[in-house]
Amino acid sequence: MNAEERDLQLYPIVPENLIANSKTISDLQSLSSSLLGIAAGILGLESYTGFLFYLLGTLFVSTLIVTFVMGGKPEVYSRGGWKDVIAADVTGGVMGFVLTWTLFFGLVRV
Repeated sequence: MNAEERDLQLYPIVPENLIANSKTISDLQSLSSSLLGIAAGILGLESYTGFLFYLLGTLFVSTLIVTFVMGGKPEVYSRGGWKDVIAADVTGGVMGFVLTWTLFFGLVRV
C-alpha cells in the first residue's frame, strides 16, 4: 500500500465536502479581496503598487486560511492542497479587488 492509498483510507474524499470547502474558501477570498481593494483605495495606491499590495495580501490571507481554518493540512480539505488555495485566492478575487479599489480611490482621492 502506497502513501496515497493510505491517505485516502484515513481521509476519504467526499464530493459534497469538497464542494462545501471550496465554497467556504471562495467566500473568504471574495471578502478579503474586497477588503484589500478598500484598503488600497483609501491608501491611494496606484498601478503596480496596488497590484503588489493585492498579491501580498492574498498570499497572507491564504496562509491564514491554511493555518487557522484548515489546521495546517490543506490536502485534507481540498484535492490540490496549497496550490488550490493560493491559485483560487489570487485569480478569483482580482475583479472584486479592482472594483473596490477604483471605487474607494475615487471616493477618497478625487
